Amino acid sequence: MTGWRERRRQGIAMCKPGNSSNRPVPVSANHLFIVERLAAATPDWLALRAQLWAAAEPGDPAISAILAHGAAFIIREDTAAIGFAEAALRHDYVNGCETSPVAFLEGVFILPAHRRRGAARVLLAAVEAWARGQNVTEFASDALLANTPGHAMHTALGFTETERVIFYRKSLLPSA
Repeated sequence: MTGWRERRRQGIAMCKPGNSSNRPVPVSANHLFIVERLAAATPDWLALRAQLWAAAEPGDPAISAILAHGAAFIIREDTAAIGFAEAALRHDYVNGCETSPVAFLEGVFILPAHRRRGAARVLLAAVEAWARGQNVTEFASDALLANTPGHAMHTALGFTETERVIFYRKSLLPSA
């Protein structure tokens, strides 16, 4: 079997050596992507998170929770970080799923200039490999109703829409 440097020369993306999911993922000959599973927060990941979630801060408890109980991946084109994905195992009910736990895509983001070139597909293949390693049989996600580009991405990546939900809230505090 060839080493990771040789695979990189051949246009195959993979997680860095030492990570739990270093199965190679073929990519287009025109693009060279490298996917890394993160063991700790990195400046690249934090900067990309801030672009997806404006309220994200470096001290966000979600960061340590994902690293401790889920998985965070970053995708690079050559050496530049161009996107990330975060996934967790959800043990509670997940809409549209029949099993528990379920691997849940908590977030995925590719820089706009790098979209529609296969980066999300390569990134999610790494997330799926991680999920299979957790012995789960379903992979779920969600998107806001207005996020039609997100709906299209999910469909293109093999997700099936299961239901649409509108959440409501009612305050129980006395009226002022």
